Amino acid sequence: MSTKQKRFFLSEDDIPRYWYNIQADMVNKPMAPLNPQTKEPLKPEDLYPLFAKELCHQELDQENAWIEIPEPVREYYKYWRSTPLVRAYGLEKALGTPAHIYFKNESVSPIGSHKLNSAIPQAYYCKQEGVTNVTTETGAGQWGAALSYAAKLFGLEAAVYQVKISYEQKPYRRSIMQTFGAQVTPSPSMSTRAGKDILTQTPNHQGSLGTAISEAIELARTTPNCKYTLGSVLSHVSLHQTIIGLEAEKQMEMAGEYPDVVIGCFGGGSNFAGISFPFMRHTIKEGRKTRFIAAEPASCPKLTRGKFQYDFADEAGYTPLLPMYTLGHKFAPANIHAGGLRFHGAGVIVSQLLKDGLMEAVDIPQLETFETGCLFAQAEGIIPAPESCHAIAAAVREAKKCIETGEEKIILFNLSGHGLVDMASYDQYLAGNLMNYDLPDEVIAKSLGE
Repeated sequence: MSTKQKRFFLSEDDIPRYWYNIQADMVNKPMAPLNPQTKEPLKPEDLYPLFAKELCHQELDQENAWIEIPEPVREYYKYWRSTPLVRAYGLEKALGTPAHIYFKNESVSPIGSHKLNSAIPQAYYCKQEGVTNVTTETGAGQWGAALSYAAKLFGLEAAVYQVKISYEQKPYRRSIMQTFGAQVTPSPSMSTRAGKDILTQTPNHQGSLGTAISEAIELARTTPNCKYTLGSVLSHVSLHQTIIGLEAEKQMEMAGEYPDVVIGCFGGGSNFAGISFPFMRHTIKEGRKTRFIAAEPASCPKLTRGKFQYDFADEAGYTPLLPMYTLGHKFAPANIHAGGLRFHGAGVIVSQLLKDGLMEAVDIPQLETFETGCLFAQAEGIIPAPESCHAIAAAVREAKKCIETGEEKIILFNLSGHGLVDMASYDQYLAGNLMNYDLPDEVIAKSLGE
């Protein structure tokens, strides 16, 4: 093998046949989500009105480490998988670092991000159950685009509530969803009770993922033969995303290296879980000393400054109560351009792993993310999504430490999506119109009711 090999691919036969469920291997299992009415631990059947039944069982499964990928799902995965593992020689040279930097390039999917890894199985399980309509929310639009496409693959009708500020900032994401046949509504809207209540209280509300989730859930509950789908936060979504890390394991073997540091940007946890969990099982079971870093926005720092408690995943309080690090479900995040990361809470698995010290979190200011995104584009030829820029920024921080120490650490991060539909945000950055957002402690305390 050439020492300068740039990209590593798997054959179609080597695409994983199982997803990895880290809950089965965790020493301290995540605390049980609670039924908001009874405050009793959630049972799979409590979720049946919202989700396809198979997804309800995957959500609460703490016994089975490996969940088989249905063959129809795996066949659709072959449309773009395996995604390449790439050695970032250009970035290493630009930084002058002795570190070896790799990234998993999830931007090569048909919709430009990792989100399709879960959209396809969710649409498949809904179709298997005889569902005809699906609803969801989206921030930046990557998940909405993925669900819109996956719904079309299985003959389902999709309705997407897009966070209003992202609906306005990212018109072409909206166009992508509509091209795939989805109905797209800016949230909060007047089409649901939850949306009306939010707009009555705050007429100029720019929306958040929490508001959009409330509206999507309400529509699912009030539409016959309709189920809700979710692009992050929940455990079954993280499960589906582990195909990223499972491929990366095999590809790192091809490269003859093993990561010292694994990094993913963090909104609700899906792409961080996807790249990290397969490697983390070796830490849990074998004592490997890999560090795992979740990179979140400084303006929405639920892991670094939030509080671990039971909270709703949506603003209206329709979801189960989840044990998670949260800024409070009423938290209104700043209008940053990384719309997919503007969520108040973290998934229950990641929250438990952070509590147990198996992972770390960093929060990164908006201007640093765009500066690093431009550096990466110039060094590697890929313009990253604003969300992915957080992971790149964290990787650059780690690589710069290696300049000081002289260590040749192996750094792996997930490039969760490209930014070719986000150029308006780069325009704003290049024109000097973006800013960092200060988040005083009293704002967080107020959101948490303290």
